[in-house]
Amino acid sequence: MNACKHKKTMGGRQHFVQRLFRSSSMSSRRAILATFALIVVIIPITLYYLSFHNNTPHSSSKSQFMKAHPQHSFVLSLEKFLKTRSPQQSSRSSDNLESVDDNLTQEAAKRLDDAMWARERLELTEYHKEGPFPLRIYVYDMPSKFTFDLLWLFHNTYRETANLTSNGSPVHRLIEQHSIDYWLWADLIAPESERQLKTVVRVHRQEEADFFYIPFFTTISYFLLEKAECKQLYRAALKWIKDQPAWHRSNGRDHILPVHHPWSFKSVRRSMKNAIWLLPDMDSTGNWYKPGDVWLEKDLILPYVPNTDFCDDACLAQSWPQRKTLLFFRGRLKRNAGGKIRSKLVAVLQNNSDVIIEEGSIGEAGKVATQNGMRSSVFCLSPAGDTPSSARLFDAIVSGCIPVLVSDELELPFEGILDYRKVALFVSSVDAIQPGWLLDHLRHISPKEVKGMRSNLAKFSKHFQYSSPAQPLGPEDLTWRMMAGKLSAIKMHIRRSQRVVNGSRSLCTCECRYPNSTKH
Repeated sequence: MNACKHKKTMGGRQHFVQRLFRSSSMSSRRAILATFALIVVIIPITLYYLSFHNNTPHSSSKSQFMKAHPQHSFVLSLEKFLKTRSPQQSSRSSDNLESVDDNLTQEAAKRLDDAMWARERLELTEYHKEGPFPLRIYVYDMPSKFTFDLLWLFHNTYRETANLTSNGSPVHRLIEQHSIDYWLWADLIAPESERQLKTVVRVHRQEEADFFYIPFFTTISYFLLEKAECKQLYRAALKWIKDQPAWHRSNGRDHILPVHHPWSFKSVRRSMKNAIWLLPDMDSTGNWYKPGDVWLEKDLILPYVPNTDFCDDACLAQSWPQRKTLLFFRGRLKRNAGGKIRSKLVAVLQNNSDVIIEEGSIGEAGKVATQNGMRSSVFCLSPAGDTPSSARLFDAIVSGCIPVLVSDELELPFEGILDYRKVALFVSSVDAIQPGWLLDHLRHISPKEVKGMRSNLAKFSKHFQYSSPAQPLGPEDLTWRMMAGKLSAIKMHIRRSQRVVNGSRSLCTCECRYPNSTKH
């Protein structure tokens, strides 16, 4: 139909040109021919451009803008997320949790296992899939009381309860610095057109999954719900998860559970100790995690969300000549467990003109004071707190301040990819509390070494900036790169657990039975 119309149009044009040629001189004919040729060229180009412009959805340009300008603020990102990803009414219909027949669950688990085996055989023998990427993640569609309702609770209360504290620290700042569960989930469920990561993809069929992600906001529920209500929600979440056929198939070994605050999910998490826990650190003293619950080969350490703003290249270039303070620390000076070393460090570091040691919290005023102090200092002290880790390490990195780590039990995020010796100094507790030792050690570090570590800090910063959309080589990306290294071992333990006779012998694990200790 269109072709016929095109031919008729072309025929009309030829007849029109012939008439013009008969009634015009040779020069006029040439001018008319040139004009006609120009029109023939311009009109299709114009129509093509208009067609392309009109058919390009506004969301596409918006998506490109988002990719070029990622959002790093948890509050601002969450506000936009809730407006665009809020659940439909159908999502809330599953909030009524009912008992599940265990026999039916076991049958479903057997069918799922057969389907996953068939897929793996095809990939091995016919598709020849090379390497683990992209990792395929099945995200559970949990009832909204475990997900969206908790995000809305934070969103609707954080302004009114800005002064609410826990152990002296603002609660909502604690939630923000442990918000890794939000950043990972928001990226996984985002439309593919808005995503940048190539290392991970969400799948909607369980038999296609390498891992199963549990989107339960354990930290928000711990801090913002009443104690009894929180424990009831924890028990409901535990039941919901353990009723899933995929959990029965692997006993949870391929399930990812974000429990980034040491207190979150604490009352029931031992019942899910086979799952892969996303943690801030691994306290092997038993103060926070029981022996056998966590170990490096099973679980994954993720960085805190920094409290300070990112100091970009221009900021670093401007601040480096102004860094007159040798060593800076701002935070709580009295802590429990391994954090008791802080008071000892204060005793040996005070009364030095080029050292700043201040008491402070992570509220808004505290953020400004910490940020200014770090951007004015060469080294930033990062001792243990109530747990071996502290957000202060990541605050220092994004501020261009060389971290001085005094935490003998510390485990670090993404250490299979990153070498922290290139950006930080590691000092044993025994050495650090010797009068004069630490400052003498820092003053004898050569300017060349300091310059090299500063240069590496500028490159390291991007690895600790959570964002929406998640960026290549950002913390979300490195999370999945580290997870890929666990995949084969996890599959081995799943298959082994399915065949070993109960009670015959214990499953092998790579549990770290002895605490890590900083070398002297």
